[in-house]
Amino acid sequence: MHVSLTPKLEKFVKAKVESGLYNNASEVMREALRLMREHEEVRRLKLERLREELAKGEADLAAGRATAIAGDDELAEFFARL
Repeated sequence: MHVSLTPKLEKFVKAKVESGLYNNASEVMREALRLMREHEEVRRLKLERLREELAKGEADLAAGRATAIAGDDELAEFFARL
């Protein structure tokens, strides 16, 4: 596989190798891809959790467990009661 980088990214990769943290550009790229995979997994888990919480909220609405709030004053009163 051959990868083309912008000059800015190439400079970044070279700097990482020159820092001594990595032996070569391949190590830098592997680390970057591992981090990307982790980031995507965290994002997937967050979205899953958000969907679960939305489902709970929809269930509460369907069961009548909701408070209608109209306007800033009612919102302030609601938070004051919490």
